[in-house]
Amino acid sequence: MNLKALKTLEYDKIINQLTEYAASPLGKELCRGLAPSSDLEEIRTWQAQTTDAVTRVRLKGTTSFAGVRDIRDSLKRLEIGSSLSIPELLSISSNMTAAARAKAYGRHEAEDDGSRQDGIDTSDSLEPLFAGLEPLTPLNNEIKRCILSEDEVADDASPGLSHVRRSMKVIADRIHTQLNSILNSNRSYLQDAVITMRDGRYCLPVKSEYKNQVSGMVHDQSATGSTLFIEPMAIIKLNNEVRELEIQEQKEIEAVLASLSNQAAPFIEELKMNQELLSQLDFIFAKASLARRYKCSAPVFNNRGFIHIKDGRHPLLNPQSVVPINVWLGKDFDLLIVTGPNTGGKTVSLKTVGLFTLMGQSGLHIPAWEGSELAVFDEVFADIGDEQSIEQSLSTFSAHMTNIVRILSEADARSLCLFDELGAGTDPTEGAALAIAILSFLHNMKCRTMATTHYSELKVFALGTQGVENACCEFNVETLQPTYRLLIGIPGKSNAFAISKKLGLPDYIIEDAKNHLEAKDESFEDLLSSLESSRLTIEKEQAEINTYKEEIAKLKSRLTQKEERLDERKDKVIRNATEEAQRILREAKETADQTIKQINKLAASSGVNKELEEQRAKLRDQMKKTDEKLAVKAKGPSQPISPKKLKIGDGVKVLSMNLKGTVSTLPNAKGDLYVQMGILRSLVNIKDLELLNEKDISATLGDGSSYSYGGKSPAKGKGSGSSQIKMSKSASISTEVNLIGMTTDEALPVMEKYLDDAYLAHLQSVRVVHGRGTGALKNAVHKRLRQLKYVKEFRLGQFGEGDSGVTIVTFK
Repeated sequence: MNLKALKTLEYDKIINQLTEYAASPLGKELCRGLAPSSDLEEIRTWQAQTTDAVTRVRLKGTTSFAGVRDIRDSLKRLEIGSSLSIPELLSISSNMTAAARAKAYGRHEAEDDGSRQDGIDTSDSLEPLFAGLEPLTPLNNEIKRCILSEDEVADDASPGLSHVRRSMKVIADRIHTQLNSILNSNRSYLQDAVITMRDGRYCLPVKSEYKNQVSGMVHDQSATGSTLFIEPMAIIKLNNEVRELEIQEQKEIEAVLASLSNQAAPFIEELKMNQELLSQLDFIFAKASLARRYKCSAPVFNNRGFIHIKDGRHPLLNPQSVVPINVWLGKDFDLLIVTGPNTGGKTVSLKTVGLFTLMGQSGLHIPAWEGSELAVFDEVFADIGDEQSIEQSLSTFSAHMTNIVRILSEADARSLCLFDELGAGTDPTEGAALAIAILSFLHNMKCRTMATTHYSELKVFALGTQGVENACCEFNVETLQPTYRLLIGIPGKSNAFAISKKLGLPDYIIEDAKNHLEAKDESFEDLLSSLESSRLTIEKEQAEINTYKEEIAKLKSRLTQKEERLDERKDKVIRNATEEAQRILREAKETADQTIKQINKLAASSGVNKELEEQRAKLRDQMKKTDEKLAVKAKGPSQPISPKKLKIGDGVKVLSMNLKGTVSTLPNAKGDLYVQMGILRSLVNIKDLELLNEKDISATLGDGSSYSYGGKSPAKGKGSGSSQIKMSKSASISTEVNLIGMTTDEALPVMEKYLDDAYLAHLQSVRVVHGRGTGALKNAVHKRLRQLKYVKEFRLGQFGEGDSGVTIVTFK
């Protein structure tokens, strides 16, 4: 990629910003050396790495590479067997610490949730980089244990060093004891009652007039000469021993450093790889930080020369005021001519397309909407800005033309060419003709080109040439301000007359200027004005249509909600009325039952039982008819069932009973068949059935209990009011009555009421649970069952039904 285009399109400023996000010296070095690639696969790899880094930062937060040092020179010294210094070993330790931190950060969630299968790596593109890091924790811990800082080695770094330092401490204590003794006995000879160091030896500050009173070696004197620093004779030997121990200490430290260097030497390759991978990761996460700063997205790349930028924002402009642009090029047309007033955004549009291409081919995300597409170009050429050169005696036109000549000699079908004010700086007629010739040459070469101009001739050229398209930067004549919107397919209009009139230029001058326009130029400007007016009208009407669509959608939504509320209210009214009627009916029935029972007791000896039973049967029939009238009728099946398609075992729903069951027998000629619903087996008509697709059919009763026909134990269900609105009487009665714990007098009325309800609910058979006990309750139940006319037969339960503690009752 040519350097002139990189500078012209301000690619270097993006690189400078990228470098700021890198933390390590080598990471910054990689950022500064980043250049666009023309290899599609390499670009996609770079983009994937940036995308994965952005994703990791969003999900897991960022990580720091601040501790990564350049240890290449130290590793070379290790290769030749040299011993490293304390700072070098600390740099190696810092790199290992950074590697351990990055390794921990890089552990992908796939390792934790078990999504790795058969050794297949299901993670992102950064996983191999993180996996290649070797923290070398034992070596790092050893260096940290031995070296505390750049000027301090730990006492326990080696046994010899520990011994030397203990000896030094003992001798230092003896020296201080001696000096304190001398200091206390000769305080009048001393300038200050302190112990000082001179040339690494302990001394006392003695007044010069008393120098003969303190025997010892003079090491220094004060600037005024009034104080001499004398090492007393009594501690000279001890000071010599300290000096010897210091020399021995230094040797022990060198031995420790040599030992640590020898321990690091076998891991030279791992340390090199760590530094390389950490620098690469620092570089990649710097790109991710840049992408997050500008709210970028990953562009889609192609090798077909197709560019489609959606809501692109130039990254070097103020993000609060920059106006997004939409640009497409290379599919229906390969040459885009942009017109419009100065400061209207034409040059920014050019630079945006060029800079986005360079950023994308460098693996950087672009500040545009998701799904933006860029093409891979071998070269990007740009002729933008003032090229005038006083030193080379070149005018603006000459400087531009020199650059254009170079571009024409190097451009091909895999190049992107950007021209700002092509043909400017010379005679307008000749400049326009020259611009058309240059653009025609590039167009014939299938070179993707974008150019800005003021020339009307280029607008006409774009209108009449296949594969060439006009565009303009919108300008508001009323406010005399550009909107910076790029409109493709619409040529820009020169607003010189309108702007001049707004600024106060007299009308007669403007009219005189119009007279100097050629007729074709004036008609062309009028055509552009008409197109601009039509565009604004269409956009306004489109906005109104969109508003109407939204209002219609809101009205439709409100109407639907209103209908749903009305249906709910209607169902609620019906449900409440039905429940109230059934409640009244139950109360009346209970009152009648209690009254009849009392009469039965009183008339047991009078012989009128037969007449009373007949009256009770009439009352029961009348109440049955009333109950049927009150019951909410069930809807018919949503889809009629064909008798031929029905098979034994099919899941069905009995609509009149609102119960689910399975087919026990095939329908007869009348369409009647038996359906097993839990322990209930009822004869129903095929018109009252709805076929289900469920494998495990369950019947839910009105009291909330449910029965499963898939071999599972009964489960408690949640009956809701809405699901029971249209249930008949059969869905509100249980299949058994429990009399255990009651006396005979208490149990018989309860059983009779239950049997009446069960008979009215069209249940075929029920269970009466009386228990074994003494047998008195069982005998009383059987005696009463023999007297009930609607009982067809009864028997004790079999094994699995409750044995002799249960009586199975079958109705007529």
